[in-house]
Amino acid sequence: MFRSKKTKHNNSETQPDAQAAPAAESAAPAQPATPPAAAAPPPPSLPPAEIEKLKAEAAQAAEWKDKCLRTAADFDNFRKRAAREKIETSKYATQQLLGRLLPTIDNFEAALQHADPAAGSAAVQSLIDGLKMTLSQLHSVLRDAGVEVVNAEGQHFDPQLHEAVQHIESDAHPAGKVIQQLRKGYKLSDRLLRPATVVVSKGQPEPAQTAPAEKPADASAATQPSTT
Repeated sequence: MFRSKKTKHNNSETQPDAQAAPAAESAAPAQPATPPAAAAPPPPSLPPAEIEKLKAEAAQAAEWKDKCLRTAADFDNFRKRAAREKIETSKYATQQLLGRLLPTIDNFEAALQHADPAAGSAAVQSLIDGLKMTLSQLHSVLRDAGVEVVNAEGQHFDPQLHEAVQHIESDAHPAGKVIQQLRKGYKLSDRLLRPATVVVSKGQPEPAQTAPAEKPADASAATQPSTT
């Protein structure tokens, strides 16, 4: 019995709250609908003088940009050219010195070519051996410096590498063939230090042209008496 009275008391307490909730909802004011966003107004038009000024400034900016790009390209080309010249200067720094050394090597080679070890004494043979050793060292210096010998013997004449001092007829060599090399040529990498001095063939001699034989005079005309 006491439990049922307590339950009724609780129901009577919660009932006003349930009735107050709908009243609160009905009392809340209605929210107004959000109006649509207004369209952006058109940009204000500039006066013609201002437009022409902006065009001139844009053209000037484009001109300065082009000048900057050209200057950057010129500087890049200069930098590459300077680097290339530096490499070439280092590569060919000894060209003049090596060129002056070549006649000395020529003299050593000529001396050894005309030396006759069999006709000399032991002292002469020792001198020849010393010349050979010195010449070998000079050749080693040239090789270490990047110098190469231009051998023209038996090659076709090349005006970029050879210097012809004589052209002779030859039955054994076609025209343009190097018959004899008088002096070696040398080049440093791809640069010629000295051309090879050579004798070049002109080919087979042309057959001698014989003059046609004169016809003998007519005998009857020679013996015919004169009518005068």
